[in-house]
Amino acid sequence: MNALEAQLDYPFGDTIPVPGAVHEVVPGLRWARMPLPFALDHINVWLLDDELEERRGWSLIDTGAGTDATRAAWEQVLAQGLDGQPLVRVIATHCHPDHVGLSGWLSTRFGTPFWTTTGEFGFMRMMAAALPGVDGPSAIPHFERHGLVDAAMLGQMRSRRNYYPSLVPSVPEAYTRLQDGQLVTIGGQAWRVITGFGHSPEHASLYCAALNVLVSGDMVLPRISTNVSVFAVEPEGNPLQLYLDSLSKFADLPDDVLVLPSHGKPFRGLHTRIAQLRDHHVARLAEVIEACVMPRSATDIVPIMFRRPLDAHQLSFALGEALAHLHKLWRDGRLRRVIATDGVVRFQQI
Repeated sequence: MNALEAQLDYPFGDTIPVPGAVHEVVPGLRWARMPLPFALDHINVWLLDDELEERRGWSLIDTGAGTDATRAAWEQVLAQGLDGQPLVRVIATHCHPDHVGLSGWLSTRFGTPFWTTTGEFGFMRMMAAALPGVDGPSAIPHFERHGLVDAAMLGQMRSRRNYYPSLVPSVPEAYTRLQDGQLVTIGGQAWRVITGFGHSPEHASLYCAALNVLVSGDMVLPRISTNVSVFAVEPEGNPLQLYLDSLSKFADLPDDVLVLPSHGKPFRGLHTRIAQLRDHHVARLAEVIEACVMPRSATDIVPIMFRRPLDAHQLSFALGEALAHLHKLWRDGRLRRVIATDGVVRFQQI
């Protein structure tokens, strides 16, 4: 446990459900953990005892990626962890493949409605169809424009052209809309939707005042910082500002709320963690602006922000995050943007 984590309270200690098992968080709310084929090797999913349209069962928040290992884990959970009851609703916090990879499979299997925000539903449909702009090949000129010239790394990135469809093999064809501030009844309790931006198009966290529980998704994580990236589809975006602004939407929640994150362990200390995340970005912004005493591309900034070897998957996120910090400083009027004769975008102190 690092020094920042030590400032948080982990009510379940080191308890982590093994793949295929569930752990009760509070009565009527269960925690399962699904494997991921990345360095970040898991995602937490949440099951709530529910009744929807006179059908008794479980509402599920997030699904895991569409891999054989995750399907196998789900078969165990469905057989042993849900008291013989079906899923009656599938809810997605956002469109990333670890959250919606099996949304189509589970929704079809149980004939359940799929609930998410409009922004997330639209993007998951676009990425599953590999439409130009959000497909793998679209990222290559975006990365090249921001200074990536490593031929081997670019080649690895080109090989990821079907990355999203490979992890999200099917998606629901229809959805029920979640909106900011909406109260959704799950298991007889009211859950308030809190939308957030910067990490994904319209991320939905869910807060239940009666249970004092927040399903934070990826907006607030206990150990790692949420990835905030500029992507090819929105090349002029300022997602870091959107993300920092979104953190303010949790200000009215009690500090002892039990936070159920998508990665890491459930914890208490929401506002402590939000302050840590803000401090983290302040420090990263300071590093970036100091480095930009001379013109720097996003590729130049990556080793300043990420001091470890990165594979193609990690580098794609690191470049997007470096660019997000550069764009905030640029939009704040602290850096100027220069497009050189080589076509590479660079940023320099004003």
